Amino acid sequence: MSENPDIYRIFLPNQREIILVGTAHISQESKDLVKKTIEEEAPDTVCVELDEGRMKSLEEPNRWKSLDLKAIIKEKQMGTLLANLVLGSYQKRMGDQTGVRPGAELQEAVEIAKEKNIPIVLADRQIKITLKRAWSLTPWYRKFSLLGALFASIFDKTEVSEEELRKIKEQDSLNMMLQEFGDSFPELKEVLIDERDQFLASRIKAAPGNKVVAVVGAGHVKGISRIIENNLELPSEESLNTIKKTSVMWKLLAWSIPLAIVLSIVLIGWHSGAAKAGELSLQWVMLTGGGAMLGSIIAGGHPLTVLVAFIAAPFTGLTPLIGVGFFTALTQVYMRPPRVKEIENINDDIWKVSRWWKNRVTRIFLCFLLPGFPAIVGKVIAITQIVKAF
Repeated sequence: MSENPDIYRIFLPNQREIILVGTAHISQESKDLVKKTIEEEAPDTVCVELDEGRMKSLEEPNRWKSLDLKAIIKEKQMGTLLANLVLGSYQKRMGDQTGVRPGAELQEAVEIAKEKNIPIVLADRQIKITLKRAWSLTPWYRKFSLLGALFASIFDKTEVSEEELRKIKEQDSLNMMLQEFGDSFPELKEVLIDERDQFLASRIKAAPGNKVVAVVGAGHVKGISRIIENNLELPSEESLNTIKKTSVMWKLLAWSIPLAIVLSIVLIGWHSGAAKAGELSLQWVMLTGGGAMLGSIIAGGHPLTVLVAFIAAPFTGLTPLIGVGFFTALTQVYMRPPRVKEIENINDDIWKVSRWWKNRVTRIFLCFLLPGFPAIVGKVIAITQIVKAF
């Protein structure tokens, strides 16, 4: 076949050949190239830049209809779900301007491989692990900046220029977005970009057969080829999937603050009387509970959600294990479960601020996020009052 600049061949010992097909996830040209390459090369294995979750999303585009938000909240996966929605919606918005559904070329690779009975290797790391590793490696003082950048990308209404579309076609929208975050947060580049290159290279290299076609985003081709051609030592897959655990020191610090609050009120009560301790305790309840209640009202929460916010915040403010948003989001999803149409429209509604209060799915996210911020402010004011009482 005539060679294409989007195809990169790697020749290995023992007559093995790896053919990297660099694609854009919203390009018709990439979809056509994938089909042509697999048909003409007849490889022993086809690798695709997908994990199990993204594979299901492509095979079952209507699976949002069966989304179990209750289970997601109980498993404390709301943050991961929101990040996935942002990434998916970003790709969809780019795809709307090119007329190609995001990931169409990957689905094409899978369908042709199945049609020809060619084994398929899902070569990418789970996106939720990538996001969790990125979050765990972000310094605490940079987490708010990261969240701000994430939300800024949600509400950015700037039309994509022809030049930007060209760049997206040369890479792909997912990798382009991750690259932007890697540039803004250098400490995340290793997780968002380099580690995925390593993970993909490892699985592609280990794929069975003498001829392997690997369909990956164009932005990965350079990193993967460098790793395989130079036979670079790679970290184990287990290490690349491990989420950094909170250190014992941080756990002790996290528990020492609520313990200090409780002991301080007890000591003030012993020194200044029960009335003073009761006054400080009431201030704690009103400031933390009132702040969370205000956040729930702003979020448009159900009346019971607002009440739960007021009751739960004083207790969640004394534990680092769980936030008030867990209880408010769970209450909201029980009291105002999303309609099927709202779930189907989530990728469009998430980009429009006004619809966040109209779509029940996004309102659940608001009930998850908004109660926590004023509750923290109330907590700081309450701690200030306790310190003054000494």
